[in-house]
Amino acid sequence: MKNNRKLKNNELDRKTIAEFKASTKTPLLIILDNIRSLNNIGSVFRTADAFLIEKIYLCGITATPPHKDIQKTALGATETVDWEHHEDTLKLVEDLKLENIKILSIEQAENAILLNDFIPQPNQKYAVIFGNEVKGVQQDVVSESDDVIEIPQYGSKHSLNISVSAGVVIWDIFNKI
Repeated sequence: MKNNRKLKNNELDRKTIAEFKASTKTPLLIILDNIRSLNNIGSVFRTADAFLIEKIYLCGITATPPHKDIQKTALGATETVDWEHHEDTLKLVEDLKLENIKILSIEQAENAILLNDFIPQPNQKYAVIFGNEVKGVQQDVVSESDDVIEIPQYGSKHSLNISVSAGVVIWDIFNKI
């Protein structure tokens, strides 16, 4: 039998806040479009920290740190990952496009590209948008996006929690970049 001893926290080579801030970031931005759940917001921060994501944009009703329910799942990632709040997701998308950032809505839509078929272009920065737990990404934001990416699903629900969707998409794009 193989000896697979679990690593202790002090063996994980964790970055300090200063080391994280100084690290080269993944050319990926996350936009949270009207996310209701504070736990989902915290989970996305934690995933963003794990993959050195450049920034999270919290839009509309999406709550902002500091908040105990965000902190509960973020486990300090709100201190490492840069973030900004914007009232209007569509305006943010329009502004980011002017900076040559490609906008990807994560949604089930006509002509969506399946995540496994999406190939990021070299030297291109992307912003991925995750929408409200019930209504998804706003239609006007989807319409303004450069592409729509759909996570293939094969069961009966065809619905993933936003924090799970973020983990799947961020991991996939991180790997491809």
